[in-house]
Amino acid sequence: MDWAFLVIAFFADFVGTIAGFGSSTIALPLSLFMYPFETALVLVAFLHIFGNLGRIGFFRHGIDRRLIAQFGVPSVLLSFVGALLVSWVPPDILKMVLGAFLVGYMFFAWSGKLTVKPSLSASILGGSVSGFFAGLIGTGGALRAAFLTAFNLPKEKYIATAAAIAFAVDLTRLPLYLAQRFFPEELYSTLPALLGVALFGTYLGKLVVGKIPQEIFRRIVLVFLGFIGALFLARSISSLLL
Repeated sequence: MDWAFLVIAFFADFVGTIAGFGSSTIALPLSLFMYPFETALVLVAFLHIFGNLGRIGFFRHGIDRRLIAQFGVPSVLLSFVGALLVSWVPPDILKMVLGAFLVGYMFFAWSGKLTVKPSLSASILGGSVSGFFAGLIGTGGALRAAFLTAFNLPKEKYIATAAAIAFAVDLTRLPLYLAQRFFPEELYSTLPALLGVALFGTYLGKLVVGKIPQEIFRRIVLVFLGFIGALFLARSISSLLL
């Protein structure tokens, strides 16, 4: 059992619950220090499913069903396409583009110079792009957050809705990864411990998020968007230069 990954998983789910996204976007870059990309992709997908099960359970009364339909359906469809392309597209190029977008979005949104209007077209576009990246590089949550924050949902409703969409995306992409034999059989024994760690991290995150005012919560989400974007940029650039 890989205890280092379980520590990463706990931290990622704790922070991801507070921010309303981020368990996979935090865990995936860190797990790449220990596993090949395809293996890390599957392991973090399991973590994401377990954590989102906890968020749906803890915040289930806040799910926005309209956004589930408008945002979730295109997310699921495009995640299927992205998962099929994992073996064909260099992930470092995509992570560099994604990182640059997230850093830029964080700065412009913080300054108030960039806003996404809460509309049907924004839901479809955000769902499609975030679902595609989730399937392709396992990290669509940050993009999902960038669009969902435009709808100014109360934090509990935001967390529940984002978790429900992410859960549907994960159930779509994970079988495709397994069918392509990305996951070594010896790692299946880690999954029960991973479930416990994910639920515990999610539960502690729920206790913290209830004490955070709405505007501060929004700022936390933006900070995490910038942090993850910078992390992706640094890792992708260093990989391309080496």
